[in-house]
Amino acid sequence: MSTRADFTPPPGARAYPLRTTRGEFAAVDSAVAPGVTPKGIALLLPGFTGSKEDFTLLHEPLTARGYRVVALDGRGQFESDGPQSDESAYARGELARDVLAQAAALGTRVHLVGHSLGGQIARAAVLLDHSPFLSFTLVSSGPAQISDSQQQRVKLLRDALGVMTMAEVWDAILAMGPPEEVGGPAKGIGDVVQLRRRWLGNKPAQLLATGRQLCTEPDLVTELAAVPLPFHVLSGSQDDTWPVPLLDDMAVRLRARRTVIPGADHSPNADEPLPTAHALADFWDSVNP
Repeated sequence: MSTRADFTPPPGARAYPLRTTRGEFAAVDSAVAPGVTPKGIALLLPGFTGSKEDFTLLHEPLTARGYRVVALDGRGQFESDGPQSDESAYARGELARDVLAQAAALGTRVHLVGHSLGGQIARAAVLLDHSPFLSFTLVSSGPAQISDSQQQRVKLLRDALGVMTMAEVWDAILAMGPPEEVGGPAKGIGDVVQLRRRWLGNKPAQLLATGRQLCTEPDLVTELAAVPLPFHVLSGSQDDTWPVPLLDDMAVRLRARRTVIPGADHSPNADEPLPTAHALADFWDSVNP
């Protein structure tokens, strides 16, 4: 039954648990629009404190271009289960193997998209085994650790999680500023009640482990560049998590297509969904077998 706190799914989308060899993951799955020739499947992974709902505004324009869209909550994110307190369950290698299992469950090679933290988890999966993927797009996801200012924000969050409940931390987050600034993208995604429900669905151990990873991630661009996949680096025209010049340089090192979405910040998928969707579909069209 729908409640006030439910997110509104994209028109025609199906929400269900994707069953894999590594457990179930909450999915929002949109089929190709009627009358449109199917071109492939896109697997979308959200960022830190985010969820599959961060891609809601991409579903319709991507399915209209012929792409089935499957957006997932990772282990311990929102509606995907995971341990409350065992941080080892959220080690980068574990999360990477989850992505490989998710792709395998879809039954064909997919176009992989990772936003922010999701990009770094996706990168780890590609470095383990690139064979399930047709291409890899990093959305606002940089070469190594996040900026110093964002590291300070993550440290504050991790310190708070050590002494406060999730509900208390959410109240503190709201006191710091609007949800789109401190609790993940909210523009066009959901209201404060919905975002609070999402926050409370996150497992504390997942936030602690992945927050630490964001602050310590090594530069693996050279290793990624050696993988025989087409790469795409997409971002907004501003980004305080990884500065845009850093993303420009990463794209050069990867010999990747580079897209900058004017007027968008760290979440172009929420800030400017139509040009973001068009850029993604144009890239996939160019690399489809």
